[in-house]
Amino acid sequence: MSPVDLQRRGHVAVVTLDRPDNANVLDLPMGRGLLEAALSCARDPLVRAVVLTGAGRNFCFGGDLRGMIAEGGAVDAHLRELTSFLHQAIAHFVRMDAPVIAAVNGTAAGAGVGLVAMSDLAVCAESAKFALAYTGVALTPDGGTSFFLPQILGHKRAMELILTNRALSAREALDWGLVNQVVADAEVLGTAMALAERLAAGPLRAFGKAKRLVAAAHGGLESHLALESETIAAQGASAEGREGIAAFLEKRKPVYG
Repeated sequence: MSPVDLQRRGHVAVVTLDRPDNANVLDLPMGRGLLEAALSCARDPLVRAVVLTGAGRNFCFGGDLRGMIAEGGAVDAHLRELTSFLHQAIAHFVRMDAPVIAAVNGTAAGAGVGLVAMSDLAVCAESAKFALAYTGVALTPDGGTSFFLPQILGHKRAMELILTNRALSAREALDWGLVNQVVADAEVLGTAMALAERLAAGPLRAFGKAKRLVAAAHGGLESHLALESETIAAQGASAEGREGIAAFLEKRKPVYG
């Protein structure tokens, strides 16, 4: 069973991160599944809008830290492979004609924030929270967060989230421009679906060209994603990165050099 569920409801594709028992953390199978879903949506002529959401109580807690620790000395290659799948998926979602709407239930952390930021529109629950958390475990941003967030939030606010790891509430995320709408928890998916269905009836090719014009205005997405991959892989393999992740999982204060 794939950790990413893809269903088409009329002309709307619903992509669901489907590891609810583990807060939908991103591991290699989920990275592959997300890329496969993005490719399927991009290639299916019947898909005219996409809704991206998470199963269970949370949207996505980011990368699978336990999986990284389990890789031991191979964590560098592991992170390169994982971010390769994730970043290719993001690039396809950004470049495809169909508008992509994030339906954010619960918490989005790490690369989960990147999936919200790369979406064309975002609807979130009143209980939703957003936190990058990378430097809290001595890692660096991936999932396009260091590309999209400065554009959306501005440099100072992006750096505040990256350096301090403060969490944004749903209302703060709306005020800062990370999401478009905040609704009651039970209404998140329904609201996103209604918006997707409205867009699915619109001019798909015009939407796609408009998306690519906006993407072009910000320059090299793919080259930046490659830089994110290289940086997090090297940092994850470093002594500082290993200590940061281990301390988080062991619930203790990290000791850096």
